[in-house]
Amino acid sequence: MTALSSIAPPSAVVPGQPVGDKRSTRRVLPGFHLTLGYTVLYLSLIVLIPISALFFKTFTLSWEQFLAAVTSPRVMASYRLTFGASLIAALVNLIFGLLLAWVLVRYKFPGKKIVDALVDLPFALPTAVAGISLTALLAGNGWIGQYLEPMGIKLAFTPAGVVIALIFIGLPFVVRTVQPVLEDFEKELEEAATSLGATRLQIFNKVILPHIAPALLTGFAMAFARAIGEYGSVIFIAGNMPMISEITPLIIIGKLEQYDYAGATAVAVVMLVMSFVLLLVINALQAWQRRNTGAPA
Repeated sequence: MTALSSIAPPSAVVPGQPVGDKRSTRRVLPGFHLTLGYTVLYLSLIVLIPISALFFKTFTLSWEQFLAAVTSPRVMASYRLTFGASLIAALVNLIFGLLLAWVLVRYKFPGKKIVDALVDLPFALPTAVAGISLTALLAGNGWIGQYLEPMGIKLAFTPAGVVIALIFIGLPFVVRTVQPVLEDFEKELEEAATSLGATRLQIFNKVILPHIAPALLTGFAMAFARAIGEYGSVIFIAGNMPMISEITPLIIIGKLEQYDYAGATAVAVVMLVMSFVLLLVINALQAWQRRNTGAPA
């Protein structure tokens, strides 16, 4: 009896060992079905229902009316400016955002924390304030514009001013996406490549760039998508001249002010579809890049 009583029963809990019942697998959040229900409800209220309303309002137009609304010469000119300026701004941010992230990660210098904080300034600064500030700097009587216009360089109230405003608001997306990837990069790989006789350019192209390429594409996509829908910082510096410096969001605002709600939603649907297709293409490129480099998904 003494030997049998010394054997712990199956239901006994041995101190220091995990409990084997269902309580050990409990999650902090509710079960999958309840959590999924909350997620779908929140996503529907914030995203799906407003987008559905956008399409439903557009469907009140006939096909001929829809084409007339989205392909008029003024609207087509705004497409060219919006997507062209957004693409140029995103490409510029892709290059200089990488350089800025590289400097912040690899070098130490006085005022580094201040520079690092200034990168986030476009996030915190109201877009209207950014537009007014850029206009005050680049206008003909501005601090910078007064020296450029005598040389025939006019930035404010031109498409060039739109590009500058979009560069300003898109830079943090590239820097903050690439910076943590550079911080986690193993420098031993660079040292190994150097010991094998690789040049600096070869090390960057063959070792570093494949590792940070998915982050670069992500930053580029975020900056590009942000620039397409930008309104506040551009509206002041663009000049808003039809067929020259008028962006598509301003076209939508103008149609709303004229109570042309269906026309406004039609142009908005075109912008939404084009942006969504571009994001799908960029995500596909990221997946292809990860498969080729073996980077984690």
